[in-house]
Amino acid sequence: MEDRVLILGKGFLGERLQEAFHYDISDRKICSYRDAEEEVEKHKPKMIINCIGSTGRRNVDDCELDKEKTLLSNTFVPIFLAEVAFRHKVKLVHISSGCIYHFDYSKDKPIGEEQTPDFYQLFYSRGKVYAEKALEVFCSEFNILIPRIRIPLDNRPHPKNILSKLIQYKRVIDLPNSVTYIPDFIRALDHLIKIDAKGIYNVVNKNGLSYPDILDIYKKYIPHFEYEVIDYKTLNMVRTNVIMSTKKLESTGFQVRDIREVLEECVEGYVKDVGQRALSTLSASN
Repeated sequence: MEDRVLILGKGFLGERLQEAFHYDISDRKICSYRDAEEEVEKHKPKMIINCIGSTGRRNVDDCELDKEKTLLSNTFVPIFLAEVAFRHKVKLVHISSGCIYHFDYSKDKPIGEEQTPDFYQLFYSRGKVYAEKALEVFCSEFNILIPRIRIPLDNRPHPKNILSKLIQYKRVIDLPNSVTYIPDFIRALDHLIKIDAKGIYNVVNKNGLSYPDILDIYKKYIPHFEYEVIDYKTLNMVRTNVIMSTKKLESTGFQVRDIREVLEECVEGYVKDVGQRALSTLSASN
């Protein structure tokens, strides 16, 4: 199976997975069932990993401005792929999102996969819920795996990496949130594929990340960096803030690291990568 895997979507996550696993990757724009079927017939995979999705150019607020694109990418494409997958007897791995719940920090426990999504205030979240509910119907009968990620954190710079965003924002909130550390996500996905897991899994790190915690570590490496903590309510933005359960993922035998365990490793790798890129650019210009 491992030699016949196709990644769809050549964005941040698709490229990270292609680099890690060396699978085929396609950036073809999927607008119909026929488009999806042609890619399957061309590559003849035993498994598809769907990384196609619209998160907006700057952030999810942009999804409100282009609802047609958001609905196509986040809802219709996964459904097209699910139909192609079960007609061609191909396993589908659809990367979903954890930004689909309301959460009350004063009384709610970490949210498990069995809990019904209830956050529809953002069109981005709404599209993700629609796709999950459609694919969930097939999960019990067909080979579909739905890993949910949330707020990707990586040890290298990228516009979609929350650390890159926080460094640019310099004004941050102090609410703990579930976060997916991408190197751990890659390991978890490899594990879930190897055990032929089906259904929905929260693939996040244990507990929540408060943004000042990682920025304080970043400041150790970049002493001149400054940031300000602000009240979430002053942002006047619609967002999900949530802590998700990792119990189902752990029950498969995968060791889930606490988010606090990865922060030093993450920031050290990030700063090192930035330095190496700067040196490469300097060398190329000389």
